[in-house]
Amino acid sequence: MTKKKKINTIIFDLGGVLIDWNPEYVYLKEFRGDRQYMDWFLNHICAWDWNVNQDAGYSLDKATKERIAMFPEYEDYIRMYYGRWEEMLGFAHEGTLKILKELVDNPEYRVLALTNWSGETFPIALKKFPWLQWFEGILVSGDEGTRKPFKDIYDLMLERYKINPSEAIFIDDSLKNVMGCEASGIKGVHFINSKTLAVQLRSLGINCTIS
Repeated sequence: MTKKKKINTIIFDLGGVLIDWNPEYVYLKEFRGDRQYMDWFLNHICAWDWNVNQDAGYSLDKATKERIAMFPEYEDYIRMYYGRWEEMLGFAHEGTLKILKELVDNPEYRVLALTNWSGETFPIALKKFPWLQWFEGILVSGDEGTRKPFKDIYDLMLERYKINPSEAIFIDDSLKNVMGCEASGIKGVHFINSKTLAVQLRSLGINCTIS
C-alpha cells in the first residue's frame, strides 16, 4: 500500500477567508438603506462577473469607462466602485487569522496565499493588513493575467513556489475555486468558518490547536 504523503504546504485564499470585502459598505449608504435597489445595481450594473474580469488584470480605468458608456445614467455610482474601493475593504477574520498565525509559526509548514484580486488595488490591502507579510509568498491573479478557478493559475502557483501538489492543500470559500485546484492535483478545502476550518485541518493531519 502506498503511504499517503504528509501535508507540508498550506495555501490560503484571502477574500472571504481572511479578509472581509463588500461593496455594500459603500452602496447601502449611497442608496439610503434601500437594499433592494443596491442588490439590483450590484447584480445588473456593477455586477460580480464584471468585477472578476479586473481580478484577471483588466485595467480599472478602462473597465469603469466602458461600464459608464453602457450605463451613463449611473456614472457617479459606477465611479464609486473603484474610486471608493478602500471603503469596501472591511476587517480581518480574527478566527482564521489565529489559525494562520499558528501555522506560520510552525516550521513543519510552508504557508502561502493565492488570491483573485486586482493588482491595482492589492497594495491597499498590503498597507492595511501588515500580517499579509507573514506569508512566504502571495500570488495575485491581477498581476498574472488569469484567475481562479482556471487551471493555469494553480499550475503557476505550483511552479513558482516549487510545490508538490500531493503535499499541499488550498483553502477557499468558493466551491468553484476548490474544485479548480483539484484539477491541478491539490487537495481543496472548502472554507465555511474558522471553527470548521480547524476541524478540517486536523482531519488532514495538520497540527492545529485552535478551536
